Amino acid sequence: MTALLLSILSSTLIFVVFKLFDRFKINTLHAIVVNYVVAFFCGLFFYTGELALAQTPEQPWFYYTLGLGALFIIIFNLMAITTQRSGLSVVSVATKMSVVIPVVFGLVYYKESIGILKILGIILALIAVYLASIKTRDGLAIEKKNLIYPLLVFLGSGFIDTSIKYLEDTMVAQDEVALFSAIIFSAAAVIGISILILQAVRGTLNFQFKAIIGGIALGLPNYFSIYFIVQALRSDILESSGIFTVNNVAIVMVSTFLGVTFFKERLLKKNWIGIILAVISIFLVALARW
Repeated sequence: MTALLLSILSSTLIFVVFKLFDRFKINTLHAIVVNYVVAFFCGLFFYTGELALAQTPEQPWFYYTLGLGALFIIIFNLMAITTQRSGLSVVSVATKMSVVIPVVFGLVYYKESIGILKILGIILALIAVYLASIKTRDGLAIEKKNLIYPLLVFLGSGFIDTSIKYLEDTMVAQDEVALFSAIIFSAAAVIGISILILQAVRGTLNFQFKAIIGGIALGLPNYFSIYFIVQALRSDILESSGIFTVNNVAIVMVSTFLGVTFFKERLLKKNWIGIILAVISIFLVALARW
């Protein structure tokens, strides 16, 4: 339970930091790159085993983590494009609705238990995510030519969560979680730094010190969001389908409350309905476990 709560808290803090980026006019891409560097060193710092980076490529999960790190950067860019073309609500819905992918994977591949309570809880969770994420009265407005971007965000986000579940279950030892997380972020950092170098060569790089501060503030919760979700998946409190459902819907719910409390966001009636459904869905999924 503790790991799941800390995963929700860490992911929610990421939301808060991104909000502050907008308030303090911090370049999101630059801060994201710094964040990956910070998250990498966090992983090394919290790794309690014998550190031998030269031997890390010998780990069975090594090349998979490199691919995940690259996917992190790709999805970030797709999220930015989606935000520009279709709005922030579309990105939020696409990202959170992607929970259906690891949930279905857990039910099919791992043959996890399924019953009326869990099915109802998952369905309500998806509805809750949608209603709580839409901040306009007219709902989502996506032009057909731009539909590919949120679709890729949906698939990519779901693939990341599913891959993390599969790798931690089949390849990552209990004492390697910190190192496993660190290598994922290192791959993303290398690609991100390469992008910044390319900008510098082209003369378009305008790096500001506040991006470093923002990157540090983002990197800490970002690292722990991965670390604790892996630990939560290894706990016996819920099956992976339940963990991902509760984690995603709780993040949306808590983030919404923080938006109202600290950023003076106004909620529509459907947002409140989404929050109520979120609470009910968490209760149903948790109850289905017993």
